[in-house]
Amino acid sequence: MTLWQPDPALIRRPAYLSLADQFARAIHDGRLSTGTRLPTHRRLADDLKLSVQTVSRAYEELIRRGLISGEVGRGSFVQTQRREPEPPYIPERLGEVIDLSILKPVCEPMHLDKLKQGLGWLAENLPASSALSFRPNMVFPRHRAVAVEWLKLCGLEVSPQNISVTNGATAGMTVALMSVAPPGSTVATEAIGHHTLIPLARYLGFNLEGLPIDGNGLIPEALDEACRLSDIRAVFVQPSVINPTATLMDAQRREQIAAVARKHDIAIIENDVLGPLVQGRAPAVAAFAPERTLYVTSFTKITVPGLRIGYLAVPDRYVAAVANRHLVSNWMATPMVAEIATHWVNDGTALELVNWQRAALRRRQEIATEVLAGVDYRVHRDGLHLWLELPGDRAEESFVAQARLRGVAIAPGTSFRIADTSWHPAVRISLGSTTEGELRAGLSVVAKLLLGDPEHLLLAI
Repeated sequence: MTLWQPDPALIRRPAYLSLADQFARAIHDGRLSTGTRLPTHRRLADDLKLSVQTVSRAYEELIRRGLISGEVGRGSFVQTQRREPEPPYIPERLGEVIDLSILKPVCEPMHLDKLKQGLGWLAENLPASSALSFRPNMVFPRHRAVAVEWLKLCGLEVSPQNISVTNGATAGMTVALMSVAPPGSTVATEAIGHHTLIPLARYLGFNLEGLPIDGNGLIPEALDEACRLSDIRAVFVQPSVINPTATLMDAQRREQIAAVARKHDIAIIENDVLGPLVQGRAPAVAAFAPERTLYVTSFTKITVPGLRIGYLAVPDRYVAAVANRHLVSNWMATPMVAEIATHWVNDGTALELVNWQRAALRRRQEIATEVLAGVDYRVHRDGLHLWLELPGDRAEESFVAQARLRGVAIAPGTSFRIADTSWHPAVRISLGSTTEGELRAGLSVVAKLLLGDPEHLLLAI
């Protein structure tokens, strides 16, 4: 059987990345199976009329992606593909565990009452078109018309035909990425970013390049350099507090990111699921580059988790691509949930819940300030979580495990690590996922682990 070989006619600049992408596709689709020994650097360089350095860089890139391994004296081999990534949160609710790992808004009995009222309204006013019909892509015109008004609260002026109603932000992100990042392409993002991006890159076949960040978010100079050195097709940003490090990007930085994207003609995907929850924020990145930004927002994290509806606002150039990919991946957003969201925007319930959420989160911040006195962490007053970098002598995996042994679940920072750049061991702690009493108790455990006796609990086995 002849070993698969890269096609030199398909190699583009930068050659090392193009070559690595060919190998990656061959590994993903089974043309190169686990354990296959790859040609030596020199032999492949001779066969493809490339420099040995270029081939070496391509192999290093494949090692970085976890697709091959290099063994001194033996060569390079296709690795067993990595197992499915672990989510940063507990997949199911467990008794006796204070779950501060999953990011969700504060919820009280009032939220369930609101949903029951919404369902009651729907039972009395359900249009036949919502229950007895299929409407691909955009649900119904009235939903998009209301979306226009909601997006104004997010600082955007968008035409109805440029809005897709989605089953939440994850669906919006997926459709946006499918529309701008074909298999084999590269998407830039923050080095510490959205945990869902990592498996999405694997499933959709694009590459992720994590770029350095600072206290103001993604560094524009790093994006500019990456665009010069690599074939970047899009940049994914989370400028408004939802990012793991709880950073709020200022207006100047947003404008700079937009300018770099325009300079290199790449798309921007902006995840802004907190939308109008964050007061005093700068205009959306989409406001600085509306011609190239796909803007994702949702009700799920700012009103009630059960209202899994979001909006994806896209420029004219991507309307057809988004419509087609939304059709094949979702067909349409669930129309009856969209009806409730539309009703809530119209009658003011949605904004009422957003304002309530903001006040509730600020009370949670006061609890964190009190319980974590003496602990250095990062938080925004309107955010759903805090980001806690661990002292230099504390191992992240051990810290998360010790908290869990004491009945508290927190999210390990490694779940959000796209690249080693800017990395420091850390944990993300949700402020909205429990009652105030449970939050206080859970944070007390974290504080004792950080400030008290570092001796570990031992497992009896």
